[in-house]
Amino acid sequence: MTGNGSAHTRGGRMHVVRRALGGTLWPVPAAAVLLAIALGLTLPELDRHLQQGPGEPLTFVFGGGPSAARTMLSAIATSLISVTTLLFSLTIVTLQLASSQYSPRLLQTFVRDRVVQSCLGILLGTFVFALVVLRSVRSADESEDTAFVPRLSVTLALLLTLVSVGALVAFLSHQSRQLRVETMLRDVHVEAGATLRRLLADQDDDEQPDTDLPAVPAHARPVCARHSGFLVQVSEAPLVAAATDAEAVLRLIPRPGESVLAGVPVAWAWSDGSGTEPSTEALEEALADSLLLGHERADRGDPSYGLRKLVDIAARALSPSTNDPTTAVHALSHVSDLLGLAARRTTWHRRLTDDDGALRLLVPSWDFPTLLGQAVTQPRSYGGTDPDVAARLFALLTEAAWHTRTPGQQDAVRRERDLLVAQYSENPPAGWTAADVRGRGETVDRALAGDWPRP
Repeated sequence: MTGNGSAHTRGGRMHVVRRALGGTLWPVPAAAVLLAIALGLTLPELDRHLQQGPGEPLTFVFGGGPSAARTMLSAIATSLISVTTLLFSLTIVTLQLASSQYSPRLLQTFVRDRVVQSCLGILLGTFVFALVVLRSVRSADESEDTAFVPRLSVTLALLLTLVSVGALVAFLSHQSRQLRVETMLRDVHVEAGATLRRLLADQDDDEQPDTDLPAVPAHARPVCARHSGFLVQVSEAPLVAAATDAEAVLRLIPRPGESVLAGVPVAWAWSDGSGTEPSTEALEEALADSLLLGHERADRGDPSYGLRKLVDIAARALSPSTNDPTTAVHALSHVSDLLGLAARRTTWHRRLTDDDGALRLLVPSWDFPTLLGQAVTQPRSYGGTDPDVAARLFALLTEAAWHTRTPGQQDAVRRERDLLVAQYSENPPAGWTAADVRGRGETVDRALAGDWPRP
């Protein structure tokens, strides 16, 4: 059963805005600065109103004069801008280390870190608040009015300074944890697992078939892209509507995460049987508006991106300049867990129909054999003859074999098993024999048969 395109927009321009804001450091600090300006302008007026009233409602607040208030606010502003500069420097160093030692694609995870954004927001907000409040302090000789000290505002600035000290300690503690490779692996694993579960739920809700898409007929016409970038997400409802108006079936070519080039075919279109050739001009315009492209990949609709980042970490750890097979083994353990989740479906393709039930849109995505090949190919190529990496690769295939549900998944495991056995039979890992390699391959076969290896 296929999903109805009119019920599933899946994306849109608002998602692009949310993704852009969520993938940068500045939104939370900018919001904190704007809030600080608003408080810095309104609280002194509240102070003035309270001080002009009868009695003394402000009992437990700052009690110094204008000179003391200026000194305190100046000290707060001066110290916090220095601390904020330090935090920005540490953040840049962290990003540089993550990019150079592990994977450039990990920068997305660091930039989206809410702890870093919140700490920077608290420090910048306190700095701006102190500056704005400082302008409202008046001495008796500076105006015809009496001296004015915004006692409530100065007290709040002092409390925010204490909060900023706590934010600094929290930031340093957080960054020390973030720089550990195990934390990076865990964060990527959590993000990728959330993406897979969300896509699984979407596929189940729409009752999408777990089979390959139909072949493109010989009379299909190519439809070219008007823009370039990585395919982030597809707005399905507009494309279904455009294909319905053109009385056509539209099949996209790139999968989520793959590149789209302007002027190159991005889809195939063919008649739905009405006998008229579809208008590629109208479909090109619909694709230009409905394909959400970005300058970098995103995991929103891409089940392969989390695996890509984990495999990058493993491959970088196996490079001669790093030579850290333990990190590679740990990364492959995370990869194996994600493959077990991905094995709940063989394909992630989508089929969309119009209101009359006629097939209108085919959206290709990733499948289990491709994901398994992505997970194993580079570690197998770069792992050399390290026995720990070889053992983990065979264990990964054994675990994947245990999770397989369909003949297509099992064939994919056998294909990767054969490649691994052939590679290590010619050049066995240190301490292994050709018989050991064959025995590891037979372990994968037993797992495919539902017989978990016994010690």
